[in-house]
Amino acid sequence: MTPEEEIWDQGLQSERTRLAWVRTAVALSTGGLGAAGLAVRSGLPVPAIAAFALAALCGGVLLIRTRLRFRRVQAALHHGLPLDSGLDALFAWLGTLSVVAGSVIFVFTVR
Repeated sequence: MTPEEEIWDQGLQSERTRLAWVRTAVALSTGGLGAAGLAVRSGLPVPAIAAFALAALCGGVLLIRTRLRFRRVQAALHHGLPLDSGLDALFAWLGTLSVVAGSVIFVFTVR
């Protein structure tokens, strides 16, 4: 048995990666929705609400794309193709930066 065959576990790497993307998506969507609701009830400015809503939207898009990404990763691993996560990473970064922007607005608005 070659060293590559010894470490290959027939899909568990991509399953762990899929679960990590799901955790990220769920954290963005639920955190964004909760923060947007809190921002609305607290009377924060519209940019803060929009930033938190954008984070929730990015999390929802990531959650929907998770199944497609898992299939692409599985195919790439089994056929020796390069992996591409550019669009998913963009949504994750955009959601994270939206949470940061909303939080900064929250901190400077509420005294």
